[in-house]
Amino acid sequence: MIGISLSSDQIRTAPAEVRRWIEREVMTSLGLQAAPADSRPQGEHLAACSEEQAAAVLSQIQGVLPAVNVFFEFGRQGAIFGQAGIEAFRLVDIAHHTRLADISQVVACIDLINQAFGRACSDASAKLCGFDHEGRCFIAAETQQNILRLWQKVVASQQLASSQKRQPASVREPDEATASSTEADELPGLIAD
Repeated sequence: MIGISLSSDQIRTAPAEVRRWIEREVMTSLGLQAAPADSRPQGEHLAACSEEQAAAVLSQIQGVLPAVNVFFEFGRQGAIFGQAGIEAFRLVDIAHHTRLADISQVVACIDLINQAFGRACSDASAKLCGFDHEGRCFIAAETQQNILRLWQKVVASQQLASSQKRQPASVREPDEATASSTEADELPGLIAD
């Protein structure tokens, strides 16, 4: 028998397949059994989130940066798992990508997101995200696509705002005050002193 020691950083940065293998080995050594491959979110009905609803969710959670980060993680491509039209994400991966300390913080953010989604679609029982017993969460594939589109719009608007700040004043579009004075200068007889 050979023993190998891995640090938590080594495990966190290992490829996904290696992390899953380590997870299975640990579960097996502890006598725990994995759920069947077709496991689904427990007791929840996942609703598809439109792009407008995604924007409404974002506006409700924008003051809680960790929740915003978790929300945009759902714009990433998830694993196709079990039934068609469902994207799966490992909670531990979300914690790693968002730099949250542990899975309980991720779950707290997802609870906040689910509450905001319930308000956005006027149905408190609707869930954007559900969980299974293996540390995965699930969203509708349509939701993933709409969150990705929203992310792309947010990034594009930030890039536009940033590029406008960098342009010299002579190249920028005139604002209303500048436009009014320029028009008045060009039409001297129309403005009374």
